Amino acid sequence: MDAHMVRLHRWDEIALEKVTEMISRKIVTGEREMLAQIYLKRGALVPMHSHESEQMTHVLQGALKFLINGEEMTVREGEVLHIPSWVPHQAEALEDTFEIDMFSPIRKDWLEGTDTYFQEKTRVGE
Repeated sequence: MDAHMVRLHRWDEIALEKVTEMISRKIVTGEREMLAQIYLKRGALVPMHSHESEQMTHVLQGALKFLINGEEMTVREGEVLHIPSWVPHQAEALEDTFEIDMFSPIRKDWLEGTDTYFQEKTRVGE
């Protein structure tokens, strides 16, 4: 293993990025994968979108209701949802939620600030 490429990250040393009034995140990236802590307030909505990256969503606290292929699916504490590449999906926080998302390849739109779909709607009913 190349010691120059090994990095230790501490979540408490990573700045919290405010995505919207209802959603915040912390991100760690490697060359081909990305890990993110996501904080969603109850009622937060991640609008319908899709991306090249495969996504694994692990809910640590709270619950998210996903809409995928016209079907609703609730993911609760201790559950992991796998979303394949290019599958359109949206998520609504049913309660205050803390979750981990893993993406491969990395989400360049998040790093470059071009993830404008977050701004489409931040709360159910808006």
